[in-house]
Amino acid sequence: MAQNVDQIKDHVELFHQPEYQELFQGKKQFEDCHSADEVARVAEWTKSWDYREKNFAREALTINPAKACQPLGAIFAASGFEETLPFVHGSQGCVAYFRTHLTRHFKEPFSAVSSSMTEDAAVFGGLQNMIDGLANSYTLYKPKMIAMCTTCMAEVIGDDLQAFIKTSKEKGSIPEEFPVPYAHTPSFVGSHITGYDNMLKGILTNLTEGKKAESTNGKWNFIPGFDTYTANNRELRQILNLFDIDATILADNSDTFDSPNEGEFVMYQGKTTLEEAGDSINAEGTIALQAYSTTKTREYIEKDWQQPTTVLRPFGIQGTDAFLQKLSEISGKPIPRELEIARGRAIDAMTDSQAWIHGKSVALYGDPDLVYGLVSFLLELGAEPTHIVVTNSNDVFAAELQALLDSSQYGANAKLWPGKDLWHLRSLMFTEPVDLLIGNSYGKYLWRDTKTPLARIGYPIFDRHHLHRYPTLGYAGALNLLNWIVNTVLEDLDRKTIIPAKTDISYDLIR
Repeated sequence: MAQNVDQIKDHVELFHQPEYQELFQGKKQFEDCHSADEVARVAEWTKSWDYREKNFAREALTINPAKACQPLGAIFAASGFEETLPFVHGSQGCVAYFRTHLTRHFKEPFSAVSSSMTEDAAVFGGLQNMIDGLANSYTLYKPKMIAMCTTCMAEVIGDDLQAFIKTSKEKGSIPEEFPVPYAHTPSFVGSHITGYDNMLKGILTNLTEGKKAESTNGKWNFIPGFDTYTANNRELRQILNLFDIDATILADNSDTFDSPNEGEFVMYQGKTTLEEAGDSINAEGTIALQAYSTTKTREYIEKDWQQPTTVLRPFGIQGTDAFLQKLSEISGKPIPRELEIARGRAIDAMTDSQAWIHGKSVALYGDPDLVYGLVSFLLELGAEPTHIVVTNSNDVFAAELQALLDSSQYGANAKLWPGKDLWHLRSLMFTEPVDLLIGNSYGKYLWRDTKTPLARIGYPIFDRHHLHRYPTLGYAGALNLLNWIVNTVLEDLDRKTIIPAKTDISYDLIR
């Protein structure tokens, strides 16, 4: 047995073994493949302007869009609340996809259930699935709240969540008073940030019903948005504590996706209590750290709660400055010396590294708020954003980003490509090459094809570990972003100067 264990190989090595290479060669005679020369010819053509025009003319096909679907964002939002079980009304395969997508990024187990709709439910509706599913979830997993969203199947057949939940309570699946907020999250429209927004609004609508008081509670609400950097909520909390601001984070899932291993599994790690969330209707105001994953929630808060909302993105130097000035205003306290020192350190680090980043052209992609923060930071460094792909863009974001680009000489050559995907970006990078690429793990295919160095920033990041454990907001976040960007540039420089006696003329120890 020990000898067999010693022979186990990682798949990277396994498929290079002779038996597998022989298998691959044998398959080719049955696949009617094109010749190697023809494959090489077509591959080269895909790098041309001619192919770029045909690529951008396509309408019915999407290849590697920089977005996921609504239920993913919905269960992400739900996971930030105390002892809350995300419940996806739809097929079992869908919820398995959402769970694994989050698990592969965070390297953490993620709990969510489904009503397990199959062909019968697709024809007759999913009411009985929900009745049984809610009863089983309540009995087996003992949550304090079940947050429900939908998949394509439930939306296409028109299942009414409000009516189904009401019927399930009447049938005794769960107690009448048990909270089951819900959101309709069809995957065929919007994206994961839309699902986050819909679910957060649904949860707040449910938990705050009938709890409006005559006076405020003196607290402030902060909404992180669809932010997958778990350390950001901790950094936010630390900054708020320095100002002595009594705050409620809606919703804080930092422990859900970055939990300690203490020898015992804890199913629910959401840090925002249901009581805090219910009382958030009485806060002084709400500050969202993202605009486009909180649109409907902010509209609801302003209209129904009669509570002011503000969007502030504390990323880079200017974004963090504006955020801290707002905190100073609402707290009536000066910016703490500790944060002034942190600002100085971030600026000093930027000064140390700017020579390697200044003037570099950059292609980047991701969600609207992430891209906005990255572009703002790149402009501060003197880098030149060039190709900007935001699949889940809209007209409001396009105008906001263009105003940011117009505010700096380094944004003059930038172009936003709303609604485009990573195959479009590939054409852009071949026809108009850039020095650096910033985005999630799917960019490694662009790195492989175009040889453009990739700084992995965003979601999902499957092929690197622990990056989500570092903050990206505040001055500490600026240091991390700088670190990832400048060291990607330097690592690529080393790769390009590594051949002895050929390219190693400037293979320096010191950069």
